[in-house]
Amino acid sequence: MCLGLPVVHSGVRRNFYGMHFALYLVRPARPLKRAPEQAHQRIRGLDEKTMKLIQPNCRAQFAAEDIEFILSVLGGKIGTAECLIKLLSDEDSRDVILDDEALFHALLERRGCLRVSSRFYFYILVRQVFRRSDIQDRKVADYVAELMTEFARSERARCLIPGTTGPMDYFFEMLTALKTADDRTSFLIRVHVGNYSLFLSGVFPDRIRFRAEARGFPNLKYYEGLGRTQYRVASDHRLAQRYDLAQILGTLAERFGATRLALNDIAERLFSIGDPDYSIETLLHAKRGMSEGLG
Repeated sequence: MCLGLPVVHSGVRRNFYGMHFALYLVRPARPLKRAPEQAHQRIRGLDEKTMKLIQPNCRAQFAAEDIEFILSVLGGKIGTAECLIKLLSDEDSRDVILDDEALFHALLERRGCLRVSSRFYFYILVRQVFRRSDIQDRKVADYVAELMTEFARSERARCLIPGTTGPMDYFFEMLTALKTADDRTSFLIRVHVGNYSLFLSGVFPDRIRFRAEARGFPNLKYYEGLGRTQYRVASDHRLAQRYDLAQILGTLAERFGATRLALNDIAERLFSIGDPDYSIETLLHAKRGMSEGLG
């Protein structure tokens, strides 16, 4: 399921734990090739209903529509689809192509329903705004792009761990669960709290400010402090080394504020405030049906 890609004048609204916003969508993309096995890897011992460990895999998967889009923008430089696919199979060539600012501008400026995958869209956007914020590590941009792709689905933003009666939606629940969690589950919770803090403060800063000023809810400093702390502790965990996340989590801890501000810029292009009361599933199915019906 591809979602989370914004297009001017196209969007559906959803309610996210009291935060109403419009989530823009694109036409579902056809997969060009399967993601590496690592992209679907789950922590051993956890069932299918528990949260998935996010990995930086956006650059390792392309949809057929992504190839078509790149050619439509950079075809004069690259040539044929066959040439492009060969270039994308080489990591260095791939990264140079994806760094081309023409792709970034085309994604923002084209009207209508964009025919690209969510991972491609988020990576291009995140990579460019991170470069402008002097966050140069492509793996960090890839990780955050995957985070945005996953958390655009409300069920992925929920903390699901074994042995609990249901998902945890609030930070105090997650922090309480850390007191009795085993080593592996503690790592997952800490990563999730870091991811969730970054997502909320990156995508909804105005909403957080409003709730803090009007109702005494936690402010942005709370989210930054919480996310930074959990990322830092998680980066030192043995599983961070095992899953090659130590450097990424460490960078996010060190540069949490800059990362959050960069996402604020992206959020202005992705989301708008609203207050409808429709179910997510109904809206997403309706939007996908409308998109698939376009010629």
